[in-house]
Amino acid sequence: MEEISQKKSELKKSCVNCGAELTYAPGTTELKCDYCGHTETIAPSENGFEELELKPYLEKMGSQKHSEEITMLHCKNCGANQHIEENYKSLSCIYCGSPLIIEDAYKEEWILPGAVLPFQIDQKKAFQIFKKWVDGLWFAPNNLKKAAIDPEKTRGLYAPYWTFDAQLYADYIGQRGEYYYVTKTVGSGKNKRTVQERRTHWYPASGSVSGFVDDTLIKASNQKTGIIPQNVARWNLKMLKPFDSGYLSGFVTEKYTIPLLDGHNESNKVAESIADSWARRDIGGDTQQVSSINMKLSDETFKHILLPVYISTYKFKGKRYNFFVNGQSGTISGQRPYSFWKIFFFVLAIICVIVVIYLFSSK
Repeated sequence: MEEISQKKSELKKSCVNCGAELTYAPGTTELKCDYCGHTETIAPSENGFEELELKPYLEKMGSQKHSEEITMLHCKNCGANQHIEENYKSLSCIYCGSPLIIEDAYKEEWILPGAVLPFQIDQKKAFQIFKKWVDGLWFAPNNLKKAAIDPEKTRGLYAPYWTFDAQLYADYIGQRGEYYYVTKTVGSGKNKRTVQERRTHWYPASGSVSGFVDDTLIKASNQKTGIIPQNVARWNLKMLKPFDSGYLSGFVTEKYTIPLLDGHNESNKVAESIADSWARRDIGGDTQQVSSINMKLSDETFKHILLPVYISTYKFKGKRYNFFVNGQSGTISGQRPYSFWKIFFFVLAIICVIVVIYLFSSK
């Protein structure tokens, strides 16, 4: 690996005018110099996405053709493995804010990303979204804004995910349920009435279903803290670009900590759920029961992809909080403190209103 003259994932480009490092400009296909404004276009790939055959990787844990070394820093507090670009002056974990020591950097092999979803919003926009979110928080302490608003702590991260493709075939045995209704008399005397009671006729059903399962998305990293919320972790994968290191410039890149094998096992659970859904649709009727299903996957391929999110860690009264902004859609989610006194007086005000209403209504 040391003989590779240009490493795809760590290739840095310098400005032809002033020599400064070029960084990716979110929402474009350009690298930009922050000093003199010079731009260079990221050339589109002629080969498109490269889906890697799954079986050889599971057997050999990756072939040299699609693997290489990358410089990593490991966070001892939350467990994240991250590659931090040289243009960051202060090194701290993007998830939990713990300091990272550059002398602890080490080389580690990883499966090259097959695709990347470039950032569509820049750091300034992400910070504006955060500021608006803070301004709109109910029951937030009055001095939260002063403690939280620090744009330098809002950083862009490319988070690692696995995607799996496969041809799915499944045989199933089950039952098709069809509703019918019977009239029943309930109650007695004046309360006597007739009602329609739903019942189900069950018929045996069996068959097979097949189809292509495309881009099953499985997260590829695990941290003790700072887990990306589900409502933020939603991206339009149709906007994926063939991997080019230019898109990573100026951002933190996290290395997967969930092995390919574990990711594949998780994707199989998703495939089983899809097979069950297809079987129920094939059975038809009003309701279905699937008693057994035998699923087989073939032509399995995978990609290691990188997806964009802005993360910030801030402290308030000695406690650490995280917030996340989707780097494509701008969706935000975060942890926040509450003001005990604001909640107390709010509840007290409600009680006073209820008491006043009661006193007036009782006169």
